[in-house]
Amino acid sequence: MTTLDLGEDLGIETSAALKALLAPHLAQDQEVILDGAQVRRVHTAGLQVLCAFFASRAALGRRTALRDGSPSLLDAVRLLGIGDSLGLPGISRNNSNASTVENPA
Repeated sequence: MTTLDLGEDLGIETSAALKALLAPHLAQDQEVILDGAQVRRVHTAGLQVLCAFFASRAALGRRTALRDGSPSLLDAVRLLGIGDSLGLPGISRNNSNASTVENPA
């Protein structure tokens, strides 16, 4: 198992760096855990990179999980209704507090 810290910023400006962080782990056989505890800033571009990473690994039959999502990260996931895409099926769009989401659309 490999654990990767997502850091504090999943803004549009850091989406290329996020992609570079994740890319070496795309075909990795062992499970990849993404630690979202420190995420404070979220843009849809960062979430799009995460969704693509999860989908690519799933297509290869690889396990990926998001752990310890911060309130900002979980609010963005709820707002966009992408809980299933990130392995968080219990995240409901109806329980959103979008006030912490920057540029949600």
